[in-house]
Amino acid sequence: MLAARVLWIDDEIDLLKPHVMFLQARGYEVLTLNNGSEAVEKIRTQPVDIVFLDEQMPGLSGMETLSKIKEAFPTLPVVMVTKSEEEQIMDEAIGAKISDYLLKPVNPGQILLAIKKQLESKRLENEKSTASYQQEFREIGARLSANLTYKEWEEIYRKLTFWDMELSKADDNGMKEILQNQKEEANLLFSKFIEKNYADFLKKGSDNDFEMSHTLLRKRLFPILNNDFPVFFILIDNLRFDHWRVLHQRMQPYLKTISEDTYMSILPSVTHYARNSMFAGLLPSEIEKKYPDYWVGEDSDQYKNQNERLLLEEYLKRFGKDARFTYNKVLNQSYGLKILDYLPKMMKTPLNIIIYNFIDMLSHASTEIELLREMANDDDSYRSLVGSWFDHSPLLELIKSLSGQKAIVIITSDHGSIRITNPVRIKGDRETSVNLRYKVGRNLEYNSKEVFSVRNPGDIFLPKVNITSSFVFCRQNDFFVYPNNFNQYVAYYKNTIQHGGISMEEMMVPYAVLQPK
Repeated sequence: MLAARVLWIDDEIDLLKPHVMFLQARGYEVLTLNNGSEAVEKIRTQPVDIVFLDEQMPGLSGMETLSKIKEAFPTLPVVMVTKSEEEQIMDEAIGAKISDYLLKPVNPGQILLAIKKQLESKRLENEKSTASYQQEFREIGARLSANLTYKEWEEIYRKLTFWDMELSKADDNGMKEILQNQKEEANLLFSKFIEKNYADFLKKGSDNDFEMSHTLLRKRLFPILNNDFPVFFILIDNLRFDHWRVLHQRMQPYLKTISEDTYMSILPSVTHYARNSMFAGLLPSEIEKKYPDYWVGEDSDQYKNQNERLLLEEYLKRFGKDARFTYNKVLNQSYGLKILDYLPKMMKTPLNIIIYNFIDMLSHASTEIELLREMANDDDSYRSLVGSWFDHSPLLELIKSLSGQKAIVIITSDHGSIRITNPVRIKGDRETSVNLRYKVGRNLEYNSKEVFSVRNPGDIFLPKVNITSSFVFCRQNDFFVYPNNFNQYVAYYKNTIQHGGISMEEMMVPYAVLQPK
């Protein structure tokens, strides 16, 4: 079977016969022309995989030929071959979207490398990725059996995220399934780690060697406030670590990364608890006690984060920080664009809080809207949607506007999310909360082996809805379903994106500090 079909266009093509024979000996079919005039018609009658094109030819020049080829076949790789080292020629060829640029005299090895780079690089990269993960699979598996710290869990999560994104480019479904199984094993063990240590982590607070929702701003944000330049604290609701990686690639032309890691979201890993805790510097039961007018309970119909700005103002005052800050919550495109008009004022304000709700809205919409559900039917396609949003978002315009300014930019979230696949039965009364990943209510009935249960909410600093209320949390990719209409609800919610429970994706939240270039 022939490796590929190559078209070589050069007015001195007869002199290149040794090169042609070299490629033919390696299985390539090589078509040749000595002028550019016949190129497009030749490709129409005999489709090719790659073109080598001489830049200096009599009659129709190489650049003119390139223009005709690209007009008719815009995705066809074209390698320009030329004697000229003039920068203008190179710039013109690159602007015309050549795939590579070779200077004469070329040797057979250069030609072969150019073909492999254009036609076989993806296959070779995939093979390399698969082999590398096979080796790392064993190393990760061995580490999972150890008694890990949070920072060690973070390292494993980063590795699994890296391989998830790498292997998504490959066609090896078997290796993807192995990775998925390893992620599920890791999440099961991470859940056990949380259940064993979570209450102690909360009690230790700032003495932990990592941050949690309620200690994050005090340890990370407050020390860099009141400098000579403003801080832009950009919180993207429901942003996972892999989503951050997608955005980071797109931010790199404008911002340089100073640091990047994660912090631990408190439970439940939802906005109501995690973000209020972040902006208050307190755990939920502490907020309820210290600021009863600002805490909106689980059983209330009010918007549960309506007082987060007031909580932040009190937090800054408690620690003697400049209480001047701007606060903007972006719920639509038009308001996001308006923020650009506020930028001059923001540059004179020590702290600027900007909350983007798009990814959270996307996760809810992908449950309710069939088309979006199909478009986001796996984590790779979900990442693609996040990237597409960012490419056309006012947030990207803000990042571009900040480029070259003196400022610090922080990108983070209040919690992540996970794709749910495994239903867990639970019974509760009408007052039981509706979230699929955690429940709070009276007289809850469930299999204790399938959940993390907290009989006394005060043990993990959660308010009591009533005297007999308890909390239960899903692990891994589980979700709660009531026995009534069980199959109907399983079919509706299975494979959707949810949050509130225990998983690396929900609780290990990205936190990146950047500066404009």
